[in-house]
Amino acid sequence: MKQYGEKKLSIVVALAMVFSLFFLWAISNNLLPTMIKQIMKTCQLNAFQASFTETSYWLAYFISPIPIAIFMKQFSYKSGVVFGLLLAAFGGFMFIPATIAQSYWIYLMVFFIIAAGMCFLETAANPYVAVLGDPARSTRRLNMAQAFNGLGAFVAAMFLSKLVLSGDVYTPDTLPADYAGGWDGYIATETNNMKLPYIILASLLLIIAIVFIFTRLPKIQEEETHQGKLINFSVMKRAHLRNGVIAQFFYNGGQTAVNSMFLIYCCIYNGMTEEKATTFFGYYMLSFLLGRWIGTLLMSKFRPQNMLVVYGIANVVLCLVIALFGGMAGVYAMIGVSFFMSIMYPTQFSLAIEDLKEDTKSGSAFLVMAIVGNAILPPVTAYVMKTMSDRFDIGMTGSNLYHIAYLIPMVCFAVCAWYGWKGYKVRRA
Repeated sequence: MKQYGEKKLSIVVALAMVFSLFFLWAISNNLLPTMIKQIMKTCQLNAFQASFTETSYWLAYFISPIPIAIFMKQFSYKSGVVFGLLLAAFGGFMFIPATIAQSYWIYLMVFFIIAAGMCFLETAANPYVAVLGDPARSTRRLNMAQAFNGLGAFVAAMFLSKLVLSGDVYTPDTLPADYAGGWDGYIATETNNMKLPYIILASLLLIIAIVFIFTRLPKIQEEETHQGKLINFSVMKRAHLRNGVIAQFFYNGGQTAVNSMFLIYCCIYNGMTEEKATTFFGYYMLSFLLGRWIGTLLMSKFRPQNMLVVYGIANVVLCLVIALFGGMAGVYAMIGVSFFMSIMYPTQFSLAIEDLKEDTKSGSAFLVMAIVGNAILPPVTAYVMKTMSDRFDIGMTGSNLYHIAYLIPMVCFAVCAWYGWKGYKVRRA
């Protein structure tokens, strides 16, 4: 009885530590929309050019997972977590020389390094939470972990974004004559604002890495046996996993398209100040956080796949509202989108790795690779938005058709609804 109690306590401690990782990588991921807006100022880029910040970050998620899965198969989930924390911390501290150089290409390299570290965390933490404990509760457990992801997203949007965005938006022609240091002084001030959140994040990552190094985590059965290939490509023959990879590609692309363009939508197309826009961005992420917690509670009464269908359809309708009306109606609809997309990633992830057993790490790697949708669909959305704004301006109303771009994430969420309807079904050999 005592041994059972100790084992249960060990699992609780392990889950608590891993939940902290969800919080940390959410801060990193959800600082990106703020950084895109800031880089537009400091590097004098348009929205389409700045959107490649997302591409550089999420490209790491396509390149890294298979090597990471091989690494963890050879060693352990814990080794993957520690290495990922240290790598991401290194990338965060690299912001100090990057802001001195003030080169867009160096920023892209730094974002790639940070993302590679975060990819270690995601590839390790998601399946570890799913398999550590009662298999029947894996989806709910993963949604609970992802609720801390929502908390990190809220902190990044509501508070850290205000450390970065000063509210001052000038061009060389509109800069006040008495601004200290002139144009160079303005760029230097705005550039320095970008590094503080990453120094804070890197310091936290380093501390958490030290804690993990000196903490004993419970091993799961697949790690104790050390059987199977280092990476099993044939696992993609499993239809529910393959469909899950497709659904994750579209979910991630749709989510990030909405996330990354939120501040640009508010400031450039709706004329908000940066201060007001970051406050709305905080509400947007608060909606995401509430969606995660409420969704986790609802999963005790409803099947996760059924909730995925309902939430996917809700987002299809909301994206259609944005595409048709734009303006402030679009802002409020996006806040609704944030609520309903909150459970999609963890729900699809846990459904996709069901019954994979010793191939769980391989399946997890392919699911994390699907995050490359973040590198592809947001620039496409940004390009369509800019093109529709430039070419189809309706002068009589002072508006334009920029909001048509949100038909792209609408299609993405339709794919998620399909996965919850049919794609998730496990077909055993």
